[in-house]
Amino acid sequence: MEYRKLGNTDLELSVITHGAFAIGGNMWGGNEKQDSINSIHASLDHGVTSIDTAPFYGFGLSEEMIGEAIKGKDRSKIQLLTKFGLVWDGSNHGKGEFFFDANDEGKTIPVYKFASKENIIKEVEESLQRLGTDYIDLLQLHWPDATTPISETMEAMELLIQQGKIRAAGVSNYSVTQMEEAHKTLPLASNQVSYSMLNRTIEKDLVPYSLENNSGIIVYSPMERGLLTGKYFKENKLKDSDHRNGYFSQFDFNKVKNFLEKIEPIAQEKGSSLSQLVLRWTALQPAITVVLAGARNAQQAIENAKAMSIDLSETELNLINSALDEIG
Repeated sequence: MEYRKLGNTDLELSVITHGAFAIGGNMWGGNEKQDSINSIHASLDHGVTSIDTAPFYGFGLSEEMIGEAIKGKDRSKIQLLTKFGLVWDGSNHGKGEFFFDANDEGKTIPVYKFASKENIIKEVEESLQRLGTDYIDLLQLHWPDATTPISETMEAMELLIQQGKIRAAGVSNYSVTQMEEAHKTLPLASNQVSYSMLNRTIEKDLVPYSLENNSGIIVYSPMERGLLTGKYFKENKLKDSDHRNGYFSQFDFNKVKNFLEKIEPIAQEKGSSLSQLVLRWTALQPAITVVLAGARNAQQAIENAKAMSIDLSETELNLINSALDEIG
């Protein structure tokens, strides 16, 4: 495993970080608790020291399982990354910005973006309890909230740093303009954004900004929620409650399938899977600090961790990039 310093902080994170969205179950067709906990243990056993979660993942369940999984382990060797700002329990009393209606066991739950100072303090206390810890290594705003001044959100996180409840402050899904506005109040450690072989929009502005301002980039959906593993081209049917049924519709399946067929010989030569090759390519891109990789069982977690052992030459990288250019 390789470890990288996150932006302007003293945090060192494992490049492959355990992404804990899917183990929450909601939007992913459910989960198996013991498999989820085993996936965390397997990650830790194979050099993955960082775990990324959020209160929204499973409506608290993801954080609770992480807390259970790390109980009794050396906390100083584990970096917990969580978020705030998506409210589903009604505690915002209609304040904030409506985001979408979530589904929980057939119930429709309205979710709001809400990043007020009061809400941040509340959410952090709840996360600390669920995670079974007295500090969070990196706290991130989950989504921008247009109803709360950015300065108010940043001031709240600065206070939490001073109180020792969080070690560093970051955001997720921020534009460069929003990053610049936030920086007036608090230098951010990182921005967590969607990035993959099929979605490289951040290369235009966020990557140059991050390189210039020593800000980390944490990548989510590097495998496009499993599409780039190739298994969904082999009659891998999703459950009806799995959000990927709609998510995958944005892609041209024929182009993606042809691309994967072109790069698969590289993976075979390395003795790796397509998913490992995709993760390794992502980790080698400029300004990328951390690559989130979801795992719902121990086997997936081990495979993700071993992606960092792949050595890609400049020629091989050029071959992959040329194949990507043909997708358009």
